[in-house]
Amino acid sequence: MESEIITNNILIVDDQIPNLRVLTSMLKEKNYQVRKATDGETAIEAVEIEPPDLIILDIKMPGMDGYEVCKSLKSNDATKHIPIIFISALSEVFDKVKAFEVGGNDYITKPFQEEEVLARIKSQLTIKQQQNLLEKEKEKLKQEIGKRKEIEASLYQSRALISSIVNNSLDGIAALEAVRNHRTGNIDDFRCLIVNPIMAQIFNQQLEDVSGKLVFKRLINKVEPNLFGDFVGVVETGISWEKDFSYDYKGEKRWYSCIAVKLADGFSVTVRDITERKKQELELNNFASIDGLTGISNRRIFDRTLAKEWQTCQREKQPLALIIMDLDCFKKYNDYYGHQKGDNCLIRVAQATSKVLKRPRDIVARYGGEEFAIILPNTDREGAIATADMIQQEIKELGIPHDRSEVSPLVSVSLGISCVIPTSESSPKTLVDMADRAMYTAKQQGRNQAIAYTSD
Repeated sequence: MESEIITNNILIVDDQIPNLRVLTSMLKEKNYQVRKATDGETAIEAVEIEPPDLIILDIKMPGMDGYEVCKSLKSNDATKHIPIIFISALSEVFDKVKAFEVGGNDYITKPFQEEEVLARIKSQLTIKQQQNLLEKEKEKLKQEIGKRKEIEASLYQSRALISSIVNNSLDGIAALEAVRNHRTGNIDDFRCLIVNPIMAQIFNQQLEDVSGKLVFKRLINKVEPNLFGDFVGVVETGISWEKDFSYDYKGEKRWYSCIAVKLADGFSVTVRDITERKKQELELNNFASIDGLTGISNRRIFDRTLAKEWQTCQREKQPLALIIMDLDCFKKYNDYYGHQKGDNCLIRVAQATSKVLKRPRDIVARYGGEEFAIILPNTDREGAIATADMIQQEIKELGIPHDRSEVSPLVSVSLGISCVIPTSESSPKTLVDMADRAMYTAKQQGRNQAIAYTSD
């Protein structure tokens, strides 16, 4: 038992040296082998050179934060199975949810207790050891498939016994046998040997109408026609298959997770209703991407979209335009009319700007307090100037009074426009800096106008 503990190799990733010292000392006392990294890039390199048995990962770090490190490791087949324990001073539920969404296995809040850290490390290492044993058993099982043909045949004969077990399951479960064309040998349909009540309910059928019947192809085509071919592939290749799909059940869209495994000349399938989980994911995604006041995209989505469109336009050698817009004398508006009217003003300006954008890839995002940013892919300088003029006109037509403005009796905006064809030698920051400078020039020249950036 002692030799197993010694071989456990743990990587600690934290930019705070005192934290590294405390954790290192704690773990070495328990005979763990410890390595350290002070930033995300170094951590990823260390994992690729020598994968540890477990990673303790801080979230707030310069450069790549812990979330990005975790996502990178979990997207790599060589490192995705390494358990990751987040250890952070961030204690909000949102931070913890995000940690698990990116692939974290556990989360410890600073300040931590030594006993808790050691217990959670031991738990994750135990789980990993069990998973390794399970993988070995799976490999062993594959090697024995040829010897188990007779066992599989007997499983079909004992389906009555199996049915008594699966009927109590909260998941939809079915076992199906291939029905082949006697001339071509191709699978024409599947006969439902075992179907539990939940599975029949998912198909909106009575149990007696599907059990033992040749109706599977007809029913599955109503859900998604491509699924039938996927199930045929499981039988012909022996490769298990897993997929999430949506299905309009009694007028309501519901989501299901489906796992199919080859079983002799057929397959078994388990279907779980994951609608509530999907709804929660959608709510979390909306919460993370929408500005709470104006209802348009937030700064996080702006940064992500700009980076994505930069790559797309660079690949396609198409222009990418950006408009940064600021409300003129907005502090004086807030001071005079009050913050409630100020919020209403921002909402109306956001709606007016969104109204101008017609193409699916064009987006407007709240860039700062009273600043907005508009991304216009595949748009040249003239097109961006025309869009800026339309936005100005739309906001003017709102007719929002601004008695404390130095430039207009109505709420007005200053806009900075930039446009480039992205290259590998530049970056999205170049486009942002150009638009920002152009907007500053618009303000210097009297506000209530749009200025396009030039090298002069």
